[in-house]
Amino acid sequence: METTIGSRIALFRRQKGLKQDDLAQMLNVSPQAVSKWENDQSCPDISLIPELARILGVTADELLSGKAAEGPGTRLLPEEKRGDVNDMLLRLIVESSDGDRVKINLPVALVLEAIKAGAALPQISGNETLKSIDFVRIADMISRGVVGDLLEVESSDGDKVRIVVE
Repeated sequence: METTIGSRIALFRRQKGLKQDDLAQMLNVSPQAVSKWENDQSCPDISLIPELARILGVTADELLSGKAAEGPGTRLLPEEKRGDVNDMLLRLIVESSDGDRVKINLPVALVLEAIKAGAALPQISGNETLKSIDFVRIADMISRGVVGDLLEVESSDGDKVRIVVE
């Protein structure tokens, strides 16, 4: 069953624990306007969509279409929803300016242990583009529950690096 923008606004608002009055006040509109949106009697003005999406914690695409953004994005998981680091992967994707593509998949537990021991990971330390990345900081982010796309950088010589935690 396809949902309407009104039903999505109502769902996302309730998930945030907001009342219609709260949302109306945050957007500087009347509570009746929010009620009309949620009952599909009208739609929010296009200029309100970015702020409405931000307040509801979704993308504008997700709000309008009901489809979550493609790709993992970056998320901060609450403690009760975090997975075991032993089941997580740190994915490093390097695309060189000369067309080479390298994918490195490392268990997060291995990366954390290597950092604790002060060891350099040979696959990482041997790559010029990856040398400047602060893996201690990335490990700290992972331990705090950050997952998804953590880093995307392009070097001056055209090399691209993406770091994703899954």
